[in-house]
Amino acid sequence: MNPGAPNYPMASLYVGDLHSDITEAMLFEKFSTAGPVLSIRVCRDLITRRSLGYAYVNFQQPVDAERALDTMNFDLIKGRPIRIMWSQRDPSLRKSGVGNVFIKNLDRSIDNKAMYDTFSAFGNILSCKVAQDENGQSKGFRRRAFETEESANKSIEKVNGMLLNNKKVYVGRFIPRKEREKELGEKANCSPTCMSRTSART
Repeated sequence: MNPGAPNYPMASLYVGDLHSDITEAMLFEKFSTAGPVLSIRVCRDLITRRSLGYAYVNFQQPVDAERALDTMNFDLIKGRPIRIMWSQRDPSLRKSGVGNVFIKNLDRSIDNKAMYDTFSAFGNILSCKVAQDENGQSKGFRRRAFETEESANKSIEKVNGMLLNNKKVYVGRFIPRKEREKELGEKANCSPTCMSRTSART
């Protein structure tokens, strides 16, 4: 097992981008080839019971979960590439935003696998969110969350300004909407005298 891999309780994986017809039995057949599976849960709408397009797969051993992550990510099930990540259920890590980066100016042909291959070199990826239009097409920007701030900073340093499919991409720290609004509010509330003092200092 890779010593740098996260050792999360229950060795739980998040499996996303699932076709709506995929069942627990189908996922069990797929993932049990990596090792003994404790449980699988396809998340469904409480009322309609329709699949929400993601599931959690819990292995007995972290090494088996890591094997599944390394060998099955973006495999096709029912014609769709599945997206596998470590399941991070610690809300403080998810909400802290310390490892979140924002990527924009992406060529629309770049898929999740290409992005994963590019960014996984810098550390463990907890989640990624692709902005899509109403037709499911990429809008050309994505958000990605690393386990540590160090990994996020490394990806910004190495990938920002890189050419991907002949387009120069921007990679920077993801700033939540509340922080952006606060910064804009502070600028808007700054009086002319405040602005002049600021200018004088710079």
